[in-house]
Amino acid sequence: MVPADTWVDPSRPVDRALVTHGHADHARGGHGQSIATPETLAIMDLRYFTRDGATPVAYGETIRLRGGVDATFIPAGHVLGSAQILLEHAGERVVITGDYKRRPDPTCPPFEVVPCDIFITEATFGLPLFCHPPIADEMTKLLGRLAAHPDRCVLVGAYALGKAQRVIAELRAAGHHEPIYLHGALEKMCRLYEEFGVPLGELRLVSEAARDEMRGRVVVCPPGALNDRWSRRLPDPITAMASGWMRVRQRARQRNVELPLVISDHADWGELTRTVEEVNPHETWITHGREEALLRWHQLHQRRARALALVGYEDEDD
Repeated sequence: MVPADTWVDPSRPVDRALVTHGHADHARGGHGQSIATPETLAIMDLRYFTRDGATPVAYGETIRLRGGVDATFIPAGHVLGSAQILLEHAGERVVITGDYKRRPDPTCPPFEVVPCDIFITEATFGLPLFCHPPIADEMTKLLGRLAAHPDRCVLVGAYALGKAQRVIAELRAAGHHEPIYLHGALEKMCRLYEEFGVPLGELRLVSEAARDEMRGRVVVCPPGALNDRWSRRLPDPITAMASGWMRVRQRARQRNVELPLVISDHADWGELTRTVEEVNPHETWITHGREEALLRWHQLHQRRARALALVGYEDEDD
């Protein structure tokens, strides 16, 4: 943002950064000043040790930046602390979504529609084939497989920030109140979510459990541990993966996933296009994903848009 001499989600250390959320392709250490929600700053401190120069901004709060630019943080519904950033200057309004989704999520406030002149949107799942199913259906699949194999466990690969906690919270909402077992790499982030008022129920570490204790239980781990030596300590695990990419069968096969769970923390195609219609900007800038299809949709609907084609923003395991 030129008038404010401030960057949004920069891919390298800068003097002043507005940060939408804590995932590594948006939040990085080394900034002179990091401006974000309190939750995102806590996540950054846990992951990147970036508490120095931290400026917390609550949802709905507006701060004045250099050059007479006002910045307001608005819920994005992606993960704990995730925010859209509304920038206002000289009568123009720009909204930068960061990553977002429109589905309800018990672990974070829902996305809010903010009218603006320029709407900068992600497009991770910006293809018509992506239509995420209701998460309740995916929880039913998971719990049904667990009930059918009481001598095994279901091992769910889930991204360490956001997805793991959402899967746990949705299992609780579906009535599963048994202990859930964690890979050690997930413990600190789960505890941080609890510190910010997100209840996750009884969580136990795999490293402190006997093999037979985990029969008939759900175990959650980072995606990289699904087929790792670590999983050999589990009782005949049914491998599952929670990701929007599980809609693509080839991705599931590549991961050796037995139970694909289509659970995404990003907007699907219908949500992306609906959001543009509801925001109704003068122009949309598309980034971070499948830009071409969403750009073509804008053209067909006589809406102004451009693809930013930025580098350094990866797919993640969603």
